[in-house]
Amino acid sequence: MRAIDRRILGLAVPALGALVAEPLFLATDTALVGHLGVDPLAGLGIASTVLQTAIGLLVFLAYATTPAVARLLGAGDRAGAVRAGVDGIWLAIALGVVLAVAGALTAHPLVAAFGASERVTELAALYLGISCAGIPAMLAVIAATGLFRGLQDTRTPLVIAVAGFTANAALNAVLIYGVGWGIAGSAIGTVGAQWGMAVACATIALRHARREGASVRPGLPGVAAAARSGGWMLLRTLTLRVALIATVVAATGLGTVTLASTQVVFQLTFLFALALDAFAIAAQAMIGYDLGAGTHEQVRATVRRLVGWGVASGIVLGGVLAAAAPWLGPVFSSDAGVVEAVPVGAWVVAATMPLGALVFVLDGVLIGASDGRYLALAGVVNLVVYLPLLWWASLTPPEAGAPAAVLAIQLAYCVGFYGIRALTLAVRAADSRWMGGSQAAPATIVQ
Repeated sequence: MRAIDRRILGLAVPALGALVAEPLFLATDTALVGHLGVDPLAGLGIASTVLQTAIGLLVFLAYATTPAVARLLGAGDRAGAVRAGVDGIWLAIALGVVLAVAGALTAHPLVAAFGASERVTELAALYLGISCAGIPAMLAVIAATGLFRGLQDTRTPLVIAVAGFTANAALNAVLIYGVGWGIAGSAIGTVGAQWGMAVACATIALRHARREGASVRPGLPGVAAAARSGGWMLLRTLTLRVALIATVVAATGLGTVTLASTQVVFQLTFLFALALDAFAIAAQAMIGYDLGAGTHEQVRATVRRLVGWGVASGIVLGGVLAAAAPWLGPVFSSDAGVVEAVPVGAWVVAATMPLGALVFVLDGVLIGASDGRYLALAGVVNLVVYLPLLWWASLTPPEAGAPAAVLAIQLAYCVGFYGIRALTLAVRAADSRWMGGSQAAPATIVQ
């Protein structure tokens, strides 16, 4: 095996476990809550969309921190690298407290905006209101993960994620069914697991700081710099979240069964497709480090190998999901309509997984190069193309049934949205400006 392949897998394999653990939080909630009935499952779908949006919009806490830390590390400044990560954690905590308070106060209006039934809205507001208490913890975990990845360490996030998932599953099972708290128990169990993860991340970050002699006090210049560097990444992420929210709104308009089925399919999407994002995480860490060290030829070789690994893995995982699709509905729901519609959406996800893998890898490459401006502007273009496709999907007639509605929604998202993202990312990757002025021939970047 080539040295570059060993380097990629050394970062990607542990990152894979950590990335899978994140959607497993919601997949576990979905499976446990789904057997409470279709209304709780639909309510979870709406609440988790709002919650994931709040968390997802600030994913720049990791995506801006990873390349910043990696470049400093590549340049030989380990203390500066750790300090940059610590500043990101402080920023995460501050933002998390603000979001937690705001979210708790506005939980009901936020979920009511989706236009679901009164019962579904009530359950969604209950779940969201409780879950807001975990926002500061999750943002701190995201920022600390950026620090660890920038230090070329993806094993620590894996250990923390596995421990958090195990605690989450156990707590939810006990609180939902053992104590009888229903959907509220699911939210409480998840919040407890999130805070445990945050404490573990903070402890390890403190050890790094002491080892390198870096200050752990919040430095306003450093925190402000972390916020500025994440501005473009915030806009890029905002376009992704708008696309997801619009998709959930469209599914809501097609009926409760379609919404509940879409929730299940999205969790399968996140569980299977985001696992491919492990190669994007490796790209962020490796490309940031190599650019910091000035080794542009290594960057080109890394991109080619990452694309190969990602697409090949997408083909394999897509095959696994396609084979499992007929049996997935009963795992997440006892409702006959949901059981019938889930396999249809899952087959679309499976067929487009190689395309999704390409999107994730190239996105990670440009994040690692701190090319946030292009990613943000391309995200706006992607959204402009996608929304009309989603509108078309929302016109599916009610008499066509939930399977047809889910099919239309997933075709718009997996083919339309992933397709335009792949195009805009490939156009940039075929250039060389994202490497900071290198004059390499475009054909050497993506083949």
